[in-house]
Amino acid sequence: MAATSSSGRGKRRGMIVGINVTPMVDVVLVLLVIMMVSATYIVSQSMRVDLPNTETSDGSAASLAAVTIGADGAMQFNGEAVDEPALVRQLQEARARDEDLTLIVSADRAAAHGAVVHVLDLARGQRITSFAVQVERQAE
Repeated sequence: MAATSSSGRGKRRGMIVGINVTPMVDVVLVLLVIMMVSATYIVSQSMRVDLPNTETSDGSAASLAAVTIGADGAMQFNGEAVDEPALVRQLQEARARDEDLTLIVSADRAAAHGAVVHVLDLARGQRITSFAVQVERQAE
């Protein structure tokens, strides 16, 4: 009689015929949000970059590739240190996996403008035409 229960007045309830999945969905969504927020912090801690501030932005872009340029000109592709030939090879492989690749470029405020333009030129050489520049919003 585990599926039936009786109240204090002797009435019997019917069997449980369905499972309420709403609490499980709530827990999964909370875990997803926690994972997304923590993943953002994990990725941003890989290389200290002082991003320029802006008052407006288009929001975040769905990205499959990210290039980070440090103040000293050091480059990282998806968190791994690369030199120019390795960057070209990684861009080529990423473009082969996805033709609609969006490349996010994060450059330190002190990085040379020419270094950023050079990375964009390397990407365009691999037929990557969708770019996003990562910035931080100014504190209001």
